[in-house]
Amino acid sequence: MKFFGKSGISKPEIICTVGMLVFIIAGCGKNGGSDNNLIILENEEKQVVNLFSPMEKTEANVENVARSAADKTVMLAEEKLGLTVDYVTYTAEDYQDKTYDDVTLDRARNDMDDLYLLNPDTLRILAEEGKLKDLSGLECTKNLRDVVKAANVVDGKLVAIPQEVVAYGLFVNKDMFDRYNLELPQTPEEFLECCRVFQENGIETPVGANRWWLETFVLAQAYADLYNGGNTAAEIEALNSGESKYSDYMRPGFEFLQEMIDKGYVDAEKALVSEAIEGEGEDFLAQKTPIVMAYWGAANTDTAYGKTDFEMLVIGFPSSRGQMPVMPMTGFGVGINAEHGEDAMAVLDIMTSDEALQIYAETNRVISPSKNVEVECVAALKPLNDRIQENVYVIGSNASMNVEQWGNTCLIVRDLLGGATVDECMAQFDRLQEEALNKNN
Repeated sequence: MKFFGKSGISKPEIICTVGMLVFIIAGCGKNGGSDNNLIILENEEKQVVNLFSPMEKTEANVENVARSAADKTVMLAEEKLGLTVDYVTYTAEDYQDKTYDDVTLDRARNDMDDLYLLNPDTLRILAEEGKLKDLSGLECTKNLRDVVKAANVVDGKLVAIPQEVVAYGLFVNKDMFDRYNLELPQTPEEFLECCRVFQENGIETPVGANRWWLETFVLAQAYADLYNGGNTAAEIEALNSGESKYSDYMRPGFEFLQEMIDKGYVDAEKALVSEAIEGEGEDFLAQKTPIVMAYWGAANTDTAYGKTDFEMLVIGFPSSRGQMPVMPMTGFGVGINAEHGEDAMAVLDIMTSDEALQIYAETNRVISPSKNVEVECVAALKPLNDRIQENVYVIGSNASMNVEQWGNTCLIVRDLLGGATVDECMAQFDRLQEEALNKNN
């Protein structure tokens, strides 16, 4: 989901991964680097809650709608509680820096902040290490959608609550599809055929990609049946017991990505070192690339794809069940040893109340985690929203699975981009599953 500091300083919006996502950056890498990108915005008020969140680089003097939405909910909490929220923010400058997740893990393990905005893999790690408080007693949880609870419960504890449900989809240039008489693809086969036609008509790389979000293709294909076939609980139990293999679910999606790489539909070398949106956004907006992948909120804001010179539509990823939204869950967590833990819990309860979530959703035009809050989406998002309203989607991060999905899949996809074979990638999933089975036995 998205979160930003409330200071008047012009800070960029974050993409967090369930994004997050909202705004999610769907960060999940484990790279080395320095912490020189850390920004601390302090307030001299005595009664404070310290919040750690990412921010994204963006152009100066551009209205940041997502930041405004989050700021309003923080201000509501400050007014009701008579305290101040201070921010520490971080973003990686490039692929050589530590990722936001790396820095989050370090800060949370050392009890450096009160509230943390967490990506799915980091959330799972910290919860399993006992570093996050149980939020299930907060008043706001009574109104949460079941899918939010399912995705953020670890070892029986609700460890994170988002301000939006992040949905990922394919952002497509509808004008370019019409130019070549192409229907919007439903299945992997139809998607590859569209890429072939684009390439034959001089579009060298039909799919713009970055180092974070190609796992959405894999997850859509891997779990389309699991989440939409009426047998979800039993299939997850079979995976957790070892009766079924995660690699068997994942293989078709990885083979699909390998075919896209082999045929030049994706530039693997560029994707491996490209940041989200920065790597592919310019070509998409210039109509050199007809297809990119991004989170719901990117269709709403001027800093991403909210204004284009062409008709843009956001559709689901190709799967055996048609266009499939992918929904990873991110959220705010409270450190188990937070210095201002009681105040942090109270702040979060207000920020994720129906009152605050209505403000957030109306400002940012996103899917609310509350079942009581609904807003009309922008026209470009209608195809994706229609599928979600039909309860057709894949959960990109599910805490009930004993192998974390969003972050692990992202990292293994990067190995594929770097030259690993599909079999080598599947061996990694087998190893992760074996480790999970040994841990639970």
